[in-house]
Amino acid sequence: MSEDKKYLTTASGAPVGDNQNSITAGHRGPTLIQDVHLLEKLAHFNRERVPERVVHAKGAGAHGYFEVTNDVSKYTKADFLSEVGKKTPMFIRFSTVAGELGSADTVRDPRGFAVKFYTEEGNYDLVGNNTPIFFIRDAIKFPDFIHTQKRNPQTNLKDPNAVWDFWSLSPESLHQITYLHSDRGIPATLRHMNGYGSHTFKWVNKDGEAVWVKYHFISDQGVKGLDPKVADQLAGENPDYHTADLFNAIAKGDYPSWTLKVQIMPIEDAKTYRYDPFDVTKVWPHADYPLIEVGRMVLDRNPENYFAEVEQAAFSPGHFVPGIEASPDKMLQGRLFAYSDAHRYRIGANHEALPINRAKSAVNNYQRDGQMRFDGNGGSAPNYEPNSFSETPKETPENNITPFEVSGFADSVAYDSDDHYSQPRALFRDVMNDEEREHLVQNFADHMSGVTREGIIERQLENFYKVDPELAERIAAKLNVEVPAHLKK
Repeated sequence: MSEDKKYLTTASGAPVGDNQNSITAGHRGPTLIQDVHLLEKLAHFNRERVPERVVHAKGAGAHGYFEVTNDVSKYTKADFLSEVGKKTPMFIRFSTVAGELGSADTVRDPRGFAVKFYTEEGNYDLVGNNTPIFFIRDAIKFPDFIHTQKRNPQTNLKDPNAVWDFWSLSPESLHQITYLHSDRGIPATLRHMNGYGSHTFKWVNKDGEAVWVKYHFISDQGVKGLDPKVADQLAGENPDYHTADLFNAIAKGDYPSWTLKVQIMPIEDAKTYRYDPFDVTKVWPHADYPLIEVGRMVLDRNPENYFAEVEQAAFSPGHFVPGIEASPDKMLQGRLFAYSDAHRYRIGANHEALPINRAKSAVNNYQRDGQMRFDGNGGSAPNYEPNSFSETPKETPENNITPFEVSGFADSVAYDSDDHYSQPRALFRDVMNDEEREHLVQNFADHMSGVTREGIIERQLENFYKVDPELAERIAAKLNVEVPAHLKK
């Protein structure tokens, strides 16, 4: 065949003679099973949708780079952060949390903020949100929490009773739901929101000295929220508003960027700090640990194919590089397993070899076989270790984790502190202005107005009263109910 024309072929590479008409028995006869191109085409079509993510199903993504702008080598030996001016290619996926793949962008929901850095030492994934805190602080509660955000098992409808029943029984959620119902709860665009690692992580330098760290991606476009009425209108008229805005901005050369800053806490401070630094429902006040600039992230290239890049992108907080390690944060510890396990279910045991997930550095291990193994599968090299072959991958003891002290008895243990109120109180009283407080009250009332089950609103108002009596009273007035009398004594 001529090489100057691209021919349509089957998956096995055979040329297709007719892609418009099935092979039939005669002009009007039934279709023949020997039409292997038809069977292949229909069979592949039936399998075009992988299972959608249980959470963060609706998302948008883009390619870009991260450039170091400040020397942080005294804190971490991570190579991609090793010198000012160093650039690292990266991919980001933004997402909503609770909605399905076809849901609207402009809902009141946290936004996933997952960044994959293709470093020279392997992929580093920072899988965060656009909020600096979270609803719960132990991974064992995560499936239950997400069930409340999804659909009622009987009606298949979103269920305010489940949402507020769970939150009213989980006062640790107060900080996050106050943030979520504020003016930042619905971003104007994906470009106009910050991103946070949320968890505490550990940085280790070349001398083995460690610090605790929190990540803040500060939007260079500024932070803007969307009026709830406008958001509702867009949800009906243009449910892909955020997805389109990001794609169109990059397509016309208006590249969004974020400045990465970190908070650094000395290791010893964690033992005596006024908040548990590993409790993801808490922030570290900037007055205690100021922001330190690290670098700048720029998004400058749209995906060529949504499924191949955005849908198949697989992020895991367990993807570390030398110089960055986990902390004892219980929510993080659970995520170290859950994320990669979700990808093994959704897109297979070899999802790391897909082009969007494949490391730019060499990958050498003894993992073989599994569904969709589409490379050389290790060839003739041995698939076990230790072995006596000099050319096979060997351990690098210098990349072991930094030892840390543990003590106590193995048990199901709660966090020491039950102070769920002081930080949302500071957010309400000290951070918000009068207009923002009014919006917060109205947003809470609007969301709680769908609660019909007895006792839930009263219980949640008790939680709000512990944050600030004014907050509870104003929400109760909007709902035409009374704050429980015993709180006023």
